[in-house]
Amino acid sequence: MTSSMMIGVVAALFAAFAWSLNFIVPFVIGDHSVFDFALFRFVISGVLGLGFLAFRRKALSGLRLRDLVTTAWLGFIGYLGYFLTVVGAAIFAGPVIAPAFLAFVPVVLAIVGNLRQRSVAWNALILPLTLAVVGLSLVNVSVFDPDSMATTRSLSIGTPLAIAAVLLWTWFGIVNQTALAKRPGMDAGVWTALIMTGGGIEMLAFMPVGLALGVFEIPRLGLGWDVAAPLYLWGTGLAFLASVGGAWAWTIAAQRLPVALSAQLIVSETVFGTIFGLAVHGRSPTVLEIAGIAVLTAGVLTAVRAFHGGGRQSVAA
Repeated sequence: MTSSMMIGVVAALFAAFAWSLNFIVPFVIGDHSVFDFALFRFVISGVLGLGFLAFRRKALSGLRLRDLVTTAWLGFIGYLGYFLTVVGAAIFAGPVIAPAFLAFVPVVLAIVGNLRQRSVAWNALILPLTLAVVGLSLVNVSVFDPDSMATTRSLSIGTPLAIAAVLLWTWFGIVNQTALAKRPGMDAGVWTALIMTGGGIEMLAFMPVGLALGVFEIPRLGLGWDVAAPLYLWGTGLAFLASVGGAWAWTIAAQRLPVALSAQLIVSETVFGTIFGLAVHGRSPTVLEIAGIAVLTAGVLTAVRAFHGGGRQSVAA
């Protein structure tokens, strides 16, 4: 493995770890809503992005309008949309099903890649997809255990949100990889800062709408330290760790790894997310949950391995 690829692998694993913290956000921010948290987090990350760009003004001279539009779109689908669907899935479906569904991301990326660039025979996908379905079934069965039922509010709402998160993350991965492939000289820090800035501006633009809809709890609860301490601590922490660190790490990985390999590494987000989610709820995984995650992960890895053996590994256009 080359040093460049090794850097990409480490960066992808770090991004998976940082983003897996999204699963526990609803359970650590007190009485404030996830929209309060999203506003706090993404505005902070947007300010950090603007600050970084201010120090890299020379690098901005080569940017085009298309670059700004692309990064703003990536901020919308990969920051706001993905975050809100993930935390919504965690709220309604509990700490296991949401990350388990996201384990499908590498399979979806592989299928999309094969549709765009035929790199493996479709019959090679039968085994991995079967394993994925079996694994997901085991996880779904486990929610009827008493311990799991205690943390599940509505599967009919949580499951569609988890599926939406999968689709948004797949979309983000394809668009980001394609955009970077067309910009081989793009600075990873500048690209990440542009995405962060776009996400922050979009969250501010949503604020009046959110206030009208009543999804923010800040007007009712206020921002005093006694009630908003978790919001300050977790919002700032994830702004730095997930929004800045995770996005920057993933940009580095996307520049150094083919989609199939980076997709394989994002499986670790499922493991991290499940562990953190169960820890927040103070319980150990059931036997069926362990078996379901293991089989699901095996299916994902088998799918990626099939694509590696099929020839071309990149889905970037």
